[in-house]
Amino acid sequence: MARRPSAEPPPQDTKIVDVDVSTEMQTSFLEYAYSVIYSRALPDARDGLKPVQRRILYQMADMGLRPDRGHVKSARVVGEVMGKLHPHGDTAIYDALVRMAQPFTLRLPLIDGHGNFGSLDDGPAAPRYTEARLAPAAMVMTGDLDSDTVDLVPNYDNSLKQPEVLPAALPNLLVNGASGIAVGMATNMPPHNLIEVVAAARHLIEHPDADLEALMRFVPGPDLPGGGKIIGLEGIRDAYATGRGSFRTRATARIENITPRRKGIVVTELPYLVGPERVIDKIKDAVVAKKIQGIANVTDLTDHQNGLRLVIEIKNAFNPEAVLTELYRLTPMEESFGINNVALVEGQPRTLGLRELLQVYVAHRIDVVRRRTSYRLGKRRDRLHLVEGLLIAIADIDEVIAVIRSSDDAETARSRLMTIFDLTQLQAEYILELRLRRLTKFSRIELETERDELKREIEELEAILGDEALLRTVVSDELADVAAAHGTPRRTVLLESNGGTATAATASRRKSPVDLEVADTPCWLLLSATGLLARTADDREPAREGRRSAHDAIVGIVAASTRGEAGVVTSRGRVVRLSVVEVPGLPPTDGPPSLSGGVPVQEMVMLEPGERVVGLVSLLDGEERTLTLGTAGGTVKRVTADRPGRADEWEVISLKDGDEVVGVGAATDEDEIVFITSDAQLLRFSAGVVRPQGRGAGGMAGIRLSDGARVVHMSVVRAADLESAMVATVAAASDALPGTVPGSAKTTPLAVYPGKGRSTAGVRVQRFLRGEDALYAAAVAPQQVRAVGAGGQPVELPEVDERRDASGTTLAAPVAGLG
Repeated sequence: MARRPSAEPPPQDTKIVDVDVSTEMQTSFLEYAYSVIYSRALPDARDGLKPVQRRILYQMADMGLRPDRGHVKSARVVGEVMGKLHPHGDTAIYDALVRMAQPFTLRLPLIDGHGNFGSLDDGPAAPRYTEARLAPAAMVMTGDLDSDTVDLVPNYDNSLKQPEVLPAALPNLLVNGASGIAVGMATNMPPHNLIEVVAAARHLIEHPDADLEALMRFVPGPDLPGGGKIIGLEGIRDAYATGRGSFRTRATARIENITPRRKGIVVTELPYLVGPERVIDKIKDAVVAKKIQGIANVTDLTDHQNGLRLVIEIKNAFNPEAVLTELYRLTPMEESFGINNVALVEGQPRTLGLRELLQVYVAHRIDVVRRRTSYRLGKRRDRLHLVEGLLIAIADIDEVIAVIRSSDDAETARSRLMTIFDLTQLQAEYILELRLRRLTKFSRIELETERDELKREIEELEAILGDEALLRTVVSDELADVAAAHGTPRRTVLLESNGGTATAATASRRKSPVDLEVADTPCWLLLSATGLLARTADDREPAREGRRSAHDAIVGIVAASTRGEAGVVTSRGRVVRLSVVEVPGLPPTDGPPSLSGGVPVQEMVMLEPGERVVGLVSLLDGEERTLTLGTAGGTVKRVTADRPGRADEWEVISLKDGDEVVGVGAATDEDEIVFITSDAQLLRFSAGVVRPQGRGAGGMAGIRLSDGARVVHMSVVRAADLESAMVATVAAASDALPGTVPGSAKTTPLAVYPGKGRSTAGVRVQRFLRGEDALYAAAVAPQQVRAVGAGGQPVELPEVDERRDASGTTLAAPVAGLG
């Protein structure tokens, strides 16, 4: 048997090309890196989406999976995207779809998922078990695609077209953040609050030269989906300036009595993308390794109705505050987040700061609106051209019919119509296709109405294209509408400092670590209009020295000391004792303090369902002013200074069924009390006519209410402030959802309203505009009233109006609070 040769000569038609290995490696690697950077890993700075995310949203919109339609199998969506647009595997597509549906990953989810889309500790179910459709926010991202707003590019096999970028009517990159690892670069961007980002974008539209400090008044920091706290803002400022920085996220925890004899740490919010099972595992590892002492048990009571609740039981001999400090240090209850704002700008990867990110997005929206306006203008001009031809034909319809009937063919008829009636070819073709039912008298009226409407719309569209300022106004107004429709209040608390540090030790051998680190100095306790609680770093009163908050507005302020106590007054007529040292301190500053560093008051005070905090009261000894309360039912009460010893809480008024406290202040006999009602009535009278009563009394009549009216504001004005005090009122329709309609506002000096007797109806404070029937916000301040939105961003109020009962001025954005 013959042996087979070890090597055979190549066939005659085979060509062997010698290639240098290093050159081939460089070329192939560059092509691979280019593909990963531009086609997979990095988001576009305009719509904030990676290619796979953009293709998913576009394909689902093309499939008609709108929020008002039913869900479809995720596997069907994945198959459509993979077969038509995305040349990669189904796993990558499904992973991207799942991420856009997870509310703990995105601040504003773009996919409405039905089924098991995973949790912070577990992955999602297979695509054959889950269903999906577009979320309302995704409709804003894909809107106006049919109006030539963006360029369309070929798909992977040149058989279909897909958008190069989405119109993106919301700033998705900042709102939802992004993460991705490319070749030689990566991106990691935290989510932000939609209302705050839109406010900053609108400010940049109005003031293109605005600097970073001006923009950070609107966007003080990230707003994470799971809430929590951000510790240290210097890294955020660096990231907003340079595109790179870091910050630490901390769990929200409070110390409670979990049994009559044992305290525990209750965790209600965890750092971004940290799950409870991971935290429990790390706590158990630290306890076993004896790195943490004092923990008796850890229980996860999280459910869908009440959200996250992780209970850490502390042994009796240990200090819960010190144990909590060790948990922050040794477990994922405190994590670091590195910001690296890398995104594609004009096809090039760039590291962007906050101002550059907003500039790219604003420029994109201006281009989208300009292209959309041009497209609509062309469509309306074409339609007007046809309508004018139809009107000519209907005016001489008998002659038109005669011309058509006497013509040998359609070409001749068209030529004769163009010659006899001076029509264009398009008009003549349209007339030849005219249906007989359009020849009625009513159709002519309809056409004339349509012609006039088209001319009006054309004039408006031409004005937008011809005026850059008007074009920018349209973009700004559309952003405001998006924020009103999809915005939610801030969830994450921003803290300048990291608080105290201590090691776990027995309570019998040392004091609280917080007490040891904080000196007992005078300060002011502040409550903001959006429910944030903070204390100043010194004893200068912000409201008296022009040191108003740069973020949010103050609605409650009392003198205190850092180791002292103050009282929180609730709508149920309770005063809850509060330790001032536990309230986050604002950093010392010569400028206005920012209350974005405060903590939500509900984290410091246990509130019942439907109960809210309405103000603060001083518990300092020697306080000369008496606590004064006003209720929604028009009752006023001044409370004597007796306090029930060391009780944690006590009642200060006996409320009638359905009534609640709406305002609180401290008054002497020389001060005045001001009531403002929902039907726009204001009553001011001397506090001296209200006799102080004991805590169990129900008060006395303060203002006489008309049927259906209620008190929306009550405050005490010091005698020294009566000449300079200002009144601000905000009106809207009573059936409108809170925070959705800006309404109209009016600012007037308090001095123009005459004083009346107690238990009278008062005088009118504002006339309602059409569609308005109630005041939904009001305030009286010593010198100037400040309005803020839901995220604490400023809302500009109109100029002072000296007229007592004039109408208000329409606001640019909804008001969430006055102070």
